[in-house]
Amino acid sequence: MTARRVVVTGIGAFTPVGKTAPEFWEGLISGKNGVRLITHFDTTEYPTKFAGQIEDYDPEVYFQRKEARRMDKVTQYGLIAADEAILDSGIDVDAVDGDRVAVIVGTGIGGMKTFYDQSISHKERGVRGVSPFFIPMLIPDITSGQLAIKYGFHGANYCVVSACATGSHNIGLAYDTIRYGQADMAICGGTESPVSEIGVAGFSSMKALSTRNESPETASRPFDQTRDGFVLGEGAGMMFIESLDSALARGAKIYGEIVGHGFSADGYHITAPDPDGNGVRLALRNALKMAGIQPEDVDHINMHGTSTPLGDIAETRSIKRVFGDHAYNINLNSTKSMTGHMLGAAGAAESIAALLATYHDLIPPTINYETPDPECDLNYTTNEAVSRKVTYAMNNAFGFGGHNTTLVFKKFQE
Repeated sequence: MTARRVVVTGIGAFTPVGKTAPEFWEGLISGKNGVRLITHFDTTEYPTKFAGQIEDYDPEVYFQRKEARRMDKVTQYGLIAADEAILDSGIDVDAVDGDRVAVIVGTGIGGMKTFYDQSISHKERGVRGVSPFFIPMLIPDITSGQLAIKYGFHGANYCVVSACATGSHNIGLAYDTIRYGQADMAICGGTESPVSEIGVAGFSSMKALSTRNESPETASRPFDQTRDGFVLGEGAGMMFIESLDSALARGAKIYGEIVGHGFSADGYHITAPDPDGNGVRLALRNALKMAGIQPEDVDHINMHGTSTPLGDIAETRSIKRVFGDHAYNINLNSTKSMTGHMLGAAGAAESIAALLATYHDLIPPTINYETPDPECDLNYTTNEAVSRKVTYAMNNAFGFGGHNTTLVFKKFQE
């Protein structure tokens, strides 16, 4: 069959810089900072005492108390963002054919806080201390399952878990599902809630996190020479996507079009990036090939840009090798400078940012950039948003294990 065009008609975001998609976008273009000291547990012994956090979160604003107690925050965040995306799409949930709606939503880790709390309860009280909801609250696929149950969607339903590439992988595979006719619509994206005692301890023990405790709001500084590690973040990003024919038939608002993806592996190290960027180059080239475009067609890339000493250099090298001289003409950025690293939700939330750059012809900044790094010498859209025509935008997302994804978005033209 002929591959179908796929467009985005709904978006949802629940992030440290905005609890809705419009708030998220306004936060990004204004350079809002979502990083602050952790106050919900004692960080005295922790080398890192801050994270990108959703401020003043009250689950009972969104869920019944009993319902909230049976879901880890990772699922709560995912449902909140997905509900927004579905509402934003304007579909009549009761009228659509649920058999033709897919749900492909993932998380890089799953219910980490639930696992931690239940382990303590088991140690203190034995088997009787473990909740019967422990496993459903823990498993990474449960957000996809919860959404299908809530909305009666019976199409393809699963999650891909690929660490920090998770959100982008799920969007790319949902795109394929519609493109090749297995569904007409899909809700897709990623969610994560790692800002917990065990989450911060785990990443701290790897020496992966910034320790700029004296100035948390400036700690996430991608491409700056003084960067010292990433900042943990939390939240969710979701897209409602559908075939172009479906969107046009119902007169839907169209944010933009998904036109390609590239998937690859570093095959190098469990956590460190390949310094030569071979896997990333392959993902970028595969994405360009699927989209049917040339390197010089790309106007903007929302980079993985985690603010780690090695990662930012490796990604910059990859872009220069794929795009050549045109790399210096592309407006690059890393919105992790504002949100922190949302892990399995990062690629999804940042894909929304890349998509909206094509919709608004406006590129959010990379904040906290002060000291140039000679090895990171491209245009990172530093400290202030930039207006320019954006026809094609890309998003990069990479995960521990060497998983690489690149998505390509296009300004919609019927």
